[in-house]
Amino acid sequence: MSEAASELGPTTPYGKTLIKVAEAEKRLGAAERDLIHTSSISLLTPLRNFLEGDWKTISKERRLLQNRRLDLDACKARLKKAKAAEAKATTVPDFQETRPRNYILSASASALWNDEVDKAEQELRVAQTEFDRQAEVTRLLLEGISSTHVNHLRCLHEFVKAQTTYYAQCYRHMLDLQKQLGRFPGTFVGTTEPSSPPLSSTSPTTAAATMPVVPSVAGLGPPAEAALCLEEVAPPASGTRKARVLYDYEAADSSELALLADELITVYSLPGMDPDWLVGERGNKKGKVPVTYLELLS
Repeated sequence: MSEAASELGPTTPYGKTLIKVAEAEKRLGAAERDLIHTSSISLLTPLRNFLEGDWKTISKERRLLQNRRLDLDACKARLKKAKAAEAKATTVPDFQETRPRNYILSASASALWNDEVDKAEQELRVAQTEFDRQAEVTRLLLEGISSTHVNHLRCLHEFVKAQTTYYAQCYRHMLDLQKQLGRFPGTFVGTTEPSSPPLSSTSPTTAAATMPVVPSVAGLGPPAEAALCLEEVAPPASGTRKARVLYDYEAADSSELALLADELITVYSLPGMDPDWLVGERGNKKGKVPVTYLELLS
C-alpha cells in the first residue's frame, strides 16, 4: 500500500488513504508480533519444557513402578506355589517302619521345597524393597506436579490476558483508522457530507471513485444532531448501569465522551442506538462511549 501510494501520488486523496491504511496495518502487525512473543514466553515455552522434560521423567518412573509391581506379584505367586508344594510334601511321608524308602524320599522332597520357599522369600523381600523405593520416587515426582499446575494456571491467565490486550489494541487501531478516514474532506461518501450536493459538483466518474466508510456516529445521525439529541434526552428511569473504564479514550467529536482508565461512569442505551455504543455520563458531561472500552459493573 505504501509503494502504491508513492506511485499514485501521496498527496492525492487515494494516496493519503493508502498511507493511513498501511500505517494501521503496520500497527496491527506489531501487535500480532507482541502477542506471539508474549504467548511464547508466558505459555508455549513453559508448557513445552514441562512436556519434554518433567513429564517424560514422570512417565518413565511410572512405567518403571508398574514393572516393579508386576515383579512383586510374580514373586508373591512363586512363594505361594512353593509353600503349597512344601505343605503337600510334608503330609505325604509314610512313617511306618515297613516303608522306610517312602519316608526318605518324602523327607528329601520336603527339604527341597523348604529351600525353594527360602529362595522365594528372599526374592520377594528384594522385589518388595525395589517396589517401595520406586513407589516413593514416583510419589515425590507426582507431588511436585501440584506446584507445576499452579505455575501453568498462571501461565494460562497471562496467555488469555495477552490475547485480550491484542484484540483490544486491534480494535483501537481500527477505530482510529476509521476516524482518520472519516476526516478526509470531500473524499468519502458518508453522513457528514451534505445530503443533496449540487448535481453539477459531482460527476459520474467522481461519484464512482469515492469510497464509503461507516459514519463515526453510527445510528445517531450527524455529529451536531447527535450532540443535540444527547443533551436533550434524559436518562431512562431504569436501565442505567455503572461501568469501569478499561482504557483511555479520546473523543473524536463533541458527541463523544472522553474517558480515563479506571474511572467510574454511568451508562445507558437509547432506542435505535448502535449496540457497540452507550451513552455515558460523568457529572454534568454526557456523550457516547464505545462498549469495548467498558466493564459493566451492575
